Amino acid sequence: MRDVMQGVCFQQSFKSMGGSHQGSPLLTALRAMLTLGWLFIGLVLAGCQQEESASSTVSQSTSQQKADNEQIWHTFTDVTGYEVTLAKAPQRLVVLSEMDLDMLLALGISPVGTTAGRGQPGIPRYLADNEQLHDIRMVGRLGQPSLDMLVELQPDLILVGGLNNPQLLKQLRKVAPTAVSYHATEDWQTALQRVAGWLRKESSAEQFIQHYQQQVQSIRQQLGDQQQATVSVVRWNPQGPGYMLQGAFVSQVLADLQLKRPEAQRQPGPGHSPPLSLEALSLIDGDWLFVGTLTVSGKAVDAMQAMQRMPVYQSLRAVQNKHVVNVDGSLWTSVGGPLAAMAVLKDVADSMTAGS
Repeated sequence: MRDVMQGVCFQQSFKSMGGSHQGSPLLTALRAMLTLGWLFIGLVLAGCQQEESASSTVSQSTSQQKADNEQIWHTFTDVTGYEVTLAKAPQRLVVLSEMDLDMLLALGISPVGTTAGRGQPGIPRYLADNEQLHDIRMVGRLGQPSLDMLVELQPDLILVGGLNNPQLLKQLRKVAPTAVSYHATEDWQTALQRVAGWLRKESSAEQFIQHYQQQVQSIRQQLGDQQQATVSVVRWNPQGPGYMLQGAFVSQVLADLQLKRPEAQRQPGPGHSPPLSLEALSLIDGDWLFVGTLTVSGKAVDAMQAMQRMPVYQSLRAVQNKHVVNVDGSLWTSVGGPLAAMAVLKDVADSMTAGS
């Protein structure tokens, strides 16, 4: 500012000196030089201000981008191609399928809410005694969650595997970030590794799968002469028995043990056959017959017990050889996860190995 004031004074003095010599060429040239000088100084000052402004804008943009990145904990894409962004590690997870519930428990995570098991009033029976579920809240039936209950739970992530209902997904995503965790035909190991990746629990999933594979090898060796046995798996419904198809959860576990299904039961698909009539009851036969119902009492249990007293049932090879095993239908004939797979291995070892 001092230099500027001196320049102004100098210019004024110069003007006063040249007042009587307006026509002098020398004075005219000097005035032109002064004018150019002041224009140059103005341009320099303006350029500095622009550089400072641009630098400030870049700095603010970088700071904002850094702040935005700090607010994102993880971004992933679910099996439908939908991108899910989590601002922080989820603490209040809700699961809307049996496999999702099973997988989280295997990863050491306690969800705050879930739906009832398939055909059951509450949590699947094989998980009912799990200590991680003492405070869990039921939010409806499988495929029919209560949106009001979900809102009350304030979840920060909802997992809903096997769902093929775009309208329901749209509603769920208004409540909280929602991810479809697996396709209905996928095996539990693939689904577990995927969900573990989303929740940054990869090492826990790897350890579980490694332990499972060790158990498979051990039980396979213990089977001895039963290694070549055919294993029939049946869910008894009120309308009659249906055998589990080749793509069902339990079929995958038996395949890991290299146990074969009866030829009639080697049909593709993730579910079970239609109910069989008395005339077709031979289709459930095998060297071993594992049979169960989804509930412990009711019409399905009554229908099973009534048919088991009939001669046609008593004539089955598995029945005559006393190779019929009553099992938990919510475990063997539903959609299971890693804990269910371990439980099935235990049932096989308890019934089919030499020490059983």
